[in-house]
Amino acid sequence: LSPPSGRNVYAYSTTTLWKAFPTDPQPCPEFQLYTGKLCPYSRVMDLMKDGKAYRSQKPRNDDRLSEGDSQSLNGTSAQHDQGIYSPNNEAQSTAFFLLVVLLSFSTRLYKIMEPPHVCWDETHFGKMGSYYINRTFFFDVHPPLGKMLIGLAGYMTGYDGTYPFLKPGDKYEHHNYWGMRGFCASLGSCLPPFAYLTVLELSQSPTAALITAAVLAFGEDLLLTNFVHSDAAMLSPMVFRPFSAPWWFWLVLTGVNLSGALGVKFVGLFVILLVGMNTAWDLWSLLGDLRLSLIDFGKHVLSRVFGLILLPLFLYVTIFAVHFVVLNKSGPGDGFFSSAFQSRLIGNNLHNASMPEYLAYGSIITVKNLRIAGGYLHSHWHLYPEGVGAKQQQVTAYLHKDYNNMWLVHRSNDPQSGEPDLVRHGDIIQLEHKETTRNLHSHLHEAPLTKKHFQVTGYGINGTGDPNDLWQVEVCGGRKGDLVKVLRSKVRFLHRATGCVLYSSGKTLPKWGWEQVEITCSPYLKETPNSQWNIEDHINAKLPNISLSVLKPHFLEILLESHIVMIRGNSGLKPKDNEMNSKPWHWPINYQGLRFSGVNETEYRVYLLGNPVIWWLNLVSLGLYVVMVAVASLALRRGVHNLFEYLILTLMCGGLLLLGWLLHYVPFYTMGRILYYHHYFPAMLFSSMLTGKVGLPQTHAPHNAPFILIAHYRLIQDFYMFHPLSYGMRGPLAHDPDSTMAGLKWMDSWEF
Repeated sequence: LSPPSGRNVYAYSTTTLWKAFPTDPQPCPEFQLYTGKLCPYSRVMDLMKDGKAYRSQKPRNDDRLSEGDSQSLNGTSAQHDQGIYSPNNEAQSTAFFLLVVLLSFSTRLYKIMEPPHVCWDETHFGKMGSYYINRTFFFDVHPPLGKMLIGLAGYMTGYDGTYPFLKPGDKYEHHNYWGMRGFCASLGSCLPPFAYLTVLELSQSPTAALITAAVLAFGEDLLLTNFVHSDAAMLSPMVFRPFSAPWWFWLVLTGVNLSGALGVKFVGLFVILLVGMNTAWDLWSLLGDLRLSLIDFGKHVLSRVFGLILLPLFLYVTIFAVHFVVLNKSGPGDGFFSSAFQSRLIGNNLHNASMPEYLAYGSIITVKNLRIAGGYLHSHWHLYPEGVGAKQQQVTAYLHKDYNNMWLVHRSNDPQSGEPDLVRHGDIIQLEHKETTRNLHSHLHEAPLTKKHFQVTGYGINGTGDPNDLWQVEVCGGRKGDLVKVLRSKVRFLHRATGCVLYSSGKTLPKWGWEQVEITCSPYLKETPNSQWNIEDHINAKLPNISLSVLKPHFLEILLESHIVMIRGNSGLKPKDNEMNSKPWHWPINYQGLRFSGVNETEYRVYLLGNPVIWWLNLVSLGLYVVMVAVASLALRRGVHNLFEYLILTLMCGGLLLLGWLLHYVPFYTMGRILYYHHYFPAMLFSSMLTGKVGLPQTHAPHNAPFILIAHYRLIQDFYMFHPLSYGMRGPLAHDPDSTMAGLKWMDSWEF
């Protein structure tokens, strides 16, 4: 290296010598060149952090760290020089990067049009893309950015949004679908290059980065790329002078990617947590640097608050603002949201609608539960099955608008009265189901799922029944005689005979209940959204109408409501009868894949399964990393300084990646919702990067060349063996000797 004149060597690096000031107040007295005696690790870190350690042979006339600068970045102190900035290694890393880009895009875009029919989740994501093109409102359990971009890609490539996406296996025929598939594949193609750059920056080793990229590029999981698109980019550490233009660029880009990750799926919270922990550790280190003034420290804090909190939050909210502006027409998602929310959707019966202001006898109404996604009070001709309470007509909550949501309001003593007298707080009424003419009824039989509650049924015929059909109207916060306002009054229905209150439990009934929401009568009378209702539709020709436009909510209200609905929708995704439910322990060992398309010999079959060699190599690398850290730490503690370089390389690079893997994997053990194999893929990205780092702790290219060649040959060979799973195949199944997958079904749980 070429230090400033008069400067001497004081500290040891991984493959070079750091330069430091000879007048440093705390030199390393025990350091002697060529003797193997090392400066203490903590002192090396101090020198590096103080900017007195130079890692480049280039002149220091750019924005990278220079004399006296305190390196501050997203949790990563100065990296160790391994020659990456030398002309030879820089050219090598550039060549490797271009090779990675070529391999990544070619493996993912190959046969992108096959099969020419709907595969697995294209049923949902393709349909949602169509909704955006048609501006039709829908509900999904995740934020909208991913679906919005898929719809935009389809629109820009000529797809008109008319294909129905009814079920897997339906032919696309003349519909243009390559744009949506190509867009998703292009996002997935960016993962290996981003992973290459991330590992290169963490380890300064082009060879380690190349192995990481190859592990990702040749994984058979390449066909699933519709939801991971920005996790890798946000991990690139910054090694620039604080507050310089490049420093701000990387800080802002990290914030943009954080909003993008969360804007696609809620699992983006895990990478936000990773970046947040890194940032907190970085600021804690800066706080302990007495050479940094409190004013400068405050600048560092405020810059991170702006770049990593305020900017991502603003962009995330902007995503939803665009989402609400685009989807302004009534659609299948209306029923999940409140009546006020629905009033803003064109085509909804509440949009610019007018109806009678106060509830009256003789009115036809729909009754909506105030619990988010609580549903409409609903009934149908089907009876409760044998052994589930009384075998009477089912009463449920249904999340969609339907004719079976209609109820007729009668007086308790005159069911046939047609007078438009208004209903008041404390009145006793009957609710007759409009379609089946049975009354809303309850009795002391236990509810189907909530055993401490009572069953609610439909009973009687043409409005005639028994005293168990009587309900008292209670306006929440009201007094006797208060009128019931349509949409605005919160109403409870108290059962006269048992004293219980009409209640939406939020639990999903089995198939005999058409997987609708359970309705019960709760003996617990505390006011909760589950027991509160509002009158939504109101039809009565004898009453004057008023406009409902004054009820439209403002943006923050619909933003909050949409998040509550998404969170509850996520928690409600429980495994159904006979539905495949993957377990978190299945994922690292590649226990079971996921059938994308086809079952028998005549169908075009696609099966999502990670390359087993790569998957198991990642698993070994995770264990090996922990062992490496333990051994190196014990050795250093015992004074075996020859492992000093090895320890730095392992700890500085691998710890961040291991933490990323843990944050993206362990939380799934606590989730009660249905899980799928692809939920492991963000964690797999981190374990693959760790594999590249663990595989090459020493990064001298000449010594590693045979190993690298053998490793890549093996990866390509394994990729070729299992490639029919991803690109599709026809013909005999794996157990047939003539099958393209003969002899490759290494685990009985693999279903190809």
